[in-house]
Amino acid sequence: AAGVGILLYGLTGPFAAALMERIGLRRTLLASLVVMSASTGLSLLMTKPWHLFITWGVFSGIGSGAVASVLGATIVNRWFKTNRGLVMGLMSASSATGMLIFLPLIASLAQAGGWQPVVIAVAIATAALIPLVWLLVPERPASIGMVRYGAEADDVPPTSPASQGNFLAHTLNTLRRAAGTRVFWYLFATFFVCGFTTNGLVGTHLIAFCGDMGIGEVQAAGLLSMMGIFDLIGTTLSGWLTDRYDPRKLLGVYYAVRGLSLIYLPYSGFSATSLIIFAVLYGLDW
Repeated sequence: AAGVGILLYGLTGPFAAALMERIGLRRTLLASLVVMSASTGLSLLMTKPWHLFITWGVFSGIGSGAVASVLGATIVNRWFKTNRGLVMGLMSASSATGMLIFLPLIASLAQAGGWQPVVIAVAIATAALIPLVWLLVPERPASIGMVRYGAEADDVPPTSPASQGNFLAHTLNTLRRAAGTRVFWYLFATFFVCGFTTNGLVGTHLIAFCGDMGIGEVQAAGLLSMMGIFDLIGTTLSGWLTDRYDPRKLLGVYYAVRGLSLIYLPYSGFSATSLIIFAVLYGLDW
């Protein structure tokens, strides 16, 4: 189910970006929150394995993929003309803040009452965001009489062809044109490695692996929270550096440190000190 969710999480992103241009950011965000809240809540009724694949795999993957990977980029392009790297870093770091705040709480809840209280808490928290998004999230700066940060008063924001016509056809045409370029495949490969090592490896399996090594769920979640702290630092700093230095060279450094941290983990001995070192190194490059 986790694998299906991660796959759909990635596949949904390009279509979600076009959908935001077609029907609006707020409507897309609201729809994704409804899907995530409903799929999480319905998982309480699971009685067969395929129910898990549908709720936590298909619908959770689509719901989270519709916003998580593209929401930050859309907001940055709509609301900022300067300092985009820094703002994108802050937006990306928000996921680290969520890890820092919620993972230990969720782990404690699961340890005390099992998985069902966790599901209820997540479903309620997601549903609670729906009215907040409806009331507080404007579509564009112009919607509240503002211009993009760093822009002149007569600034005209760029428009996307996806705002008109069939967003599915536009997305497929864009992907087809991009697939004909070498740069696209370079970026595809780097993001594949990034997703495989974060969501696919550490994010999905680290807590279970710590359990196999005799480390409790709460302690393992605390380890991920520590990664979240350093992810917050590293991602914010990375955004600031991107505005000033060649992103390609920076990315090379990040992947080198990440690779070294993953090589280090199996030989670390899994002591408290060694796991903290891993959390710091990996968190900075999450």
